[in-house]
Amino acid sequence: MSDGTSLHPAVSLARDLVQIESVTPNDSGCQLLLAARLNALGFHCETLRYHDVTNLWAVRNADVVNDRVGTTARPLVVFAGHTDVVPSGPKDEWTHPPFSGTIETHTSLNTDNEIVLTEERLYGRGAADMKGGIAAFVTAVERFVEAHPDHQGSIGFLITSDEEGPAKHGTREVVEELKRRGTAIDMCIVGEPSSQYVLGDIIKVGRRGSLSGELIIKGIQGHIAYPHLARNPIHESLAALNEMVQRKWDDGNDNFQPTSFQISNIMGGTGATNVIPGSKTVHFNFRYSPETTDAALKEWVEEILTKHELDYDMRWGDTAYPYETTRDNALVQAALASVAEIMPGVEPRICTSGGTSDGRFIAPMGAQVVELGPIYATIHKIDECCATADLERLSRIYEVLLGRLVL
Repeated sequence: MSDGTSLHPAVSLARDLVQIESVTPNDSGCQLLLAARLNALGFHCETLRYHDVTNLWAVRNADVVNDRVGTTARPLVVFAGHTDVVPSGPKDEWTHPPFSGTIETHTSLNTDNEIVLTEERLYGRGAADMKGGIAAFVTAVERFVEAHPDHQGSIGFLITSDEEGPAKHGTREVVEELKRRGTAIDMCIVGEPSSQYVLGDIIKVGRRGSLSGELIIKGIQGHIAYPHLARNPIHESLAALNEMVQRKWDDGNDNFQPTSFQISNIMGGTGATNVIPGSKTVHFNFRYSPETTDAALKEWVEEILTKHELDYDMRWGDTAYPYETTRDNALVQAALASVAEIMPGVEPRICTSGGTSDGRFIAPMGAQVVELGPIYATIHKIDECCATADLERLSRIYEVLLGRLVL
């Protein structure tokens, strides 16, 4: 177990952040720690609080008017991330306390009990998702600014404490405020854990859209022994739901998987086993490709429900729109070259898979967006961890990537 006396700066900062229990929407002081480091580099730091969410907007080579931070130096390259984490779950199931930031050597064995890997790992909630990425951001910029104090353009940080939660008062609201100021982000690197097996083996250049719905099927409650006096919403809705599950919504395209429909929860009944329920609630979600639209999905769902003559109420949630930064884009090419320089032999796969990220709020500004971060194998799990060597290498990747963009 490391005593922390000779840690790489990225590992040391990541450990400090992990040791702060910042479960959504709480930042709990993480951003103050980051702002102190960034202030020392000449960044203008602004805290934007919306409801119970804390956001940090920091810019180097900033244009500050009435304490509001903007920029006129182009390009504006922004590192985006979040200091909030998901709950730890049962703490007694963790090998180390989830907010201890323990650093320990891990040995992996094969089926013959032969050592195949020995590496030092940082353990704790947020180590990979995504305090490790933030630490790599900051330490990369520290080295870059020291070496290139007169760089071109502007460097920014957009850090929120509302990514793992509803995502209503974090990056979404900061982006709206930046629009009001006339501040446009040109390029954005999101430090979400994107790598699969080896650091840098995946660079995400977009995400499918997300559309959630709450469907309430109305029936008539009654005694289970007298079904002719009732109307069972569970039975009546089965055919319609099965049609939605079986339907092929689109074929996707070369860069996006086909649209998928998933039911996440079904609720009905009074708790008694001899009562036909008066209603049934179904929660579902579409992850949709650019080959369709949220409006089309809503129309198709309601057509199916009407065809099956259901009595229903539908409540649609917020839409996260799909976005994509094309492979020939300057930011994508710079990211590919930076991974190749620091991780020889690794050939990143460009993809748009996975869930949503805050990139969905930034891309509509006209920004080029890539996601490049640690390995995601342990995120949201017990014993979440990140290899310390990966944090060091990721910091170097960000440093050389920044050089390709503002030098």
